[in-house]
Amino acid sequence: MASLINIGMSGLGAAQSGMYTLGNNIANADVESYSRQQNVQKTKGGQQVGQVFIGSGTTLADVRRVYNAFLENQLRTTTSLSSDATSYLNQITPLDTALSSSDTGITAALQSFFSAMQDAAAKPTEDASRQLLLTSAQSLAKRFNTLSAQFNQQNSDINANMASIADKVNALTKSIADLNGQISKMTAVNGQPNDLLDQRDGAVRELSALIGADVVEQKNGNYDIYLKNGQALVLGNTTQTIGVEPSATDPTRMSLILNRGSTKMDITNSTTGGELGGLIRYRKETLDPAINELGRVALVVADAINSQLAQGIDKNGEFGATLFADINSAAAISQRSVAKSGNSAGSGNLDVTIKDTGKLSTSDYQVTFTSATGYNVRKLPDGTDMGSFDLSDNPPPVIDGFTLSLNGGGLSAGDSFKITPTRNAAAGIDTVLTDPKRLALASPLTATSGAGNKGTGVITQPTLTSELDIYDATQRSQLQTGLKYSTPVKLVFGDDTTSPQAYTMYDAKGNNIGSGTVIPGQENKLQLSVPMVDGNGNSLGSSFTFEMSVSGAPKNGDSYTVALTGAGSADNRNGQSVIDLQTKSTVEVGADGKGISFTDAYAKLVSNVGGKAGQAQMDSDATTALHTSALDARNGVSGVSIDEETGNLIKFQQYYTASSQIIKAAQETFATLINSL
Repeated sequence: MASLINIGMSGLGAAQSGMYTLGNNIANADVESYSRQQNVQKTKGGQQVGQVFIGSGTTLADVRRVYNAFLENQLRTTTSLSSDATSYLNQITPLDTALSSSDTGITAALQSFFSAMQDAAAKPTEDASRQLLLTSAQSLAKRFNTLSAQFNQQNSDINANMASIADKVNALTKSIADLNGQISKMTAVNGQPNDLLDQRDGAVRELSALIGADVVEQKNGNYDIYLKNGQALVLGNTTQTIGVEPSATDPTRMSLILNRGSTKMDITNSTTGGELGGLIRYRKETLDPAINELGRVALVVADAINSQLAQGIDKNGEFGATLFADINSAAAISQRSVAKSGNSAGSGNLDVTIKDTGKLSTSDYQVTFTSATGYNVRKLPDGTDMGSFDLSDNPPPVIDGFTLSLNGGGLSAGDSFKITPTRNAAAGIDTVLTDPKRLALASPLTATSGAGNKGTGVITQPTLTSELDIYDATQRSQLQTGLKYSTPVKLVFGDDTTSPQAYTMYDAKGNNIGSGTVIPGQENKLQLSVPMVDGNGNSLGSSFTFEMSVSGAPKNGDSYTVALTGAGSADNRNGQSVIDLQTKSTVEVGADGKGISFTDAYAKLVSNVGGKAGQAQMDSDATTALHTSALDARNGVSGVSIDEETGNLIKFQQYYTASSQIIKAAQETFATLINSL
C-alpha cells in the first residue's frame, strides 16, 4: 500500500508542479522577453515483482524553456532594421515638411520676391513698390535663416540623441555581461536558469533596437556581442563601452567612439542598424547634403541679385548698391574652414573665398598639406581627388568655385582642414539695403536719337557689357568714375549711298574714339569700347564696353547719343534683368555655360528630400512588417497563449484530483485490511 500511496503522491506532485509552471506562464504572459515554460516528466522506474516490473510513479525531470534560437536571432535582426528605418523616417519627415511647405519653404518666398520685383520694375519711380521689394527681400533672407536654424537644431538634437543612446547601450552591455556571469555559474551547478536566459535575450533585443550587433553563443552558454564592423562590445562578462566626442575633422558633428581600454576608435562610419545607425545614416545621406544645398542656393541668390543690381542705376542716379550682405565678408570666409584637432601647434587657418557661385557643388572638401605651402584637395564623401596645389600660386587656383588662402600662422606637412564652402551660407544671408531709392532698377546707359535725324535708322537701348564687380571696391570705383566722365558718346553716320555705311564715335569732348560700319536694311549688332577718363579728363588706362543694335537705314549725318542714365529715370531694364534670374542658368554652370536656375536648384532639393522621405516611409513599412512577422513567429513558439494555458490548467486540476483518488483508494484498502485483522 505504501507504494500505491507513493504513486499517488508523485502524481499529486507532478500535477501541482504543472499548475505552478502554468500559473507562472499566465502571470508572465505580458512580459515581452518571457519564454513559455513546460514541465518535463519521467517515470521513477519500476519495482520488480516476480518476473514483472510495476511502476512506482512519476518525477519532474526539468522545467524546459520553449525557445527557438533561429526565430530569436531573426527577431533581433528585424528589430535592428525596423528601429533604423523608423529613426531615419522620424528625422526626415520634419525636414521634408519644412522644405516643401509654403509657410516655411523657400519657393513661396522666392515667388513673393520676384512678384515684388515685377511691381517695382513696372513702377520704377514709385517708392512704395520699392519698399515692398525691400520687405520681400527681408522675408526671403529670414526664410533662409529660419530653415538653416531648423537644420542646425536637428543636428544638435542628433548629437544629443547619440550621447543618450550610447549611455543606454553601455548600460545594456553591462547588464548582458553580468547575466553572462550569473548564467555561467548557475548552469554549471543547477541547470538552466530560464528567467535569467529570458532577461538576457530581452536585453540583447533592446540592444539591437539601439545599435546593429551580432550575437555569438559560446559553448559555455555566454553571449558575445559584436558590432557590425567586428569590434566586440561584450566578451563573456567583460565589456567595451561606446561614447560620443566632437569629430576631429568637424567639431559640430559628434562621432561615435569605441573605448578600447587605452585607445579609442572612431566607429561612426561603420555603425549600422538600430536607432544609432538610422541617425548617423540620416545625417550623412540627407541632413548634411540638404544644409549644403540650401546654402548653395542662398549664395547664388545673394550673389546673382547683388551682381545684377550692381549693373544698374538707382533713383538717385548712382550705381547700384548690394541688397544682400557680401558673400565674401571677413566673417564668412573664415567660417568655411575647420582645422583638424591634430594639426601642428600654432598652425594657421584657411580663408575660403567664393569666386564663382555658379561652379559651387554641395560637397565638403578635405585639404591635406604635404608641405608648408603645398596641399592636396579631396571631395567628400566620395574622396574624389581634386588635385595638388600650392598657396604661392598666383592667381590662386579656383577649385569648384572657391579659392584658398592662409589666415595667420604657418602650416606643416600633415595639417588638415575640412572645407565647407556652402554650409553656413543660409544662416548668414541678410538684407543690408535699407533705402528703397538705392535699388538700381534702371540700366546705366541710355541712347537717344539725334533731333535732326532723317533716315529710318532704329536703335536698341545699349547694354553695358563691362561688369561692375560689386565686391571689388577698386574696380567698381574705377568703372563708375569712367562711366560718369566718359559719357555721353555720340555715333555719327556717314555717306548713306554706300554699303556698308560708315559711322564715327566721338567722346564727350568731341574727340574721335573709334569707327565702324553697318549694312543698311539689316540689323547690325555693335560692340563698342570707350576709353575711360576721370573728372579731370585724365585717362584711367582702361575702357568700358557696351553693345547695341542698329537697323533700318540711317541718313548721312544722323546721330545717336549714348549717355549715363540720370536720376529718377523711368527706365526699368536692370529690374527686368533681375527678374530674368528666375530662369537664368546660375547653378551648376558647366564649361558650356549650361546649368540650372536657383529656383530649379531649390526644387531639386525639395524633390530629392521628398523622394528620400517617400523611400523612408516604404522602408519603415517594410521593416515593420518583417519585424511584426518575426515577432509573431517567435511568439507562436515561445509566447504564452492564455487559452491554451487555461485548458492545460484544467487538465492538471483533473490530474491532481485523480491522484488524490489513488491516495484515497490506498487509504481505504489499508483500513479494510487492518479491520479484517
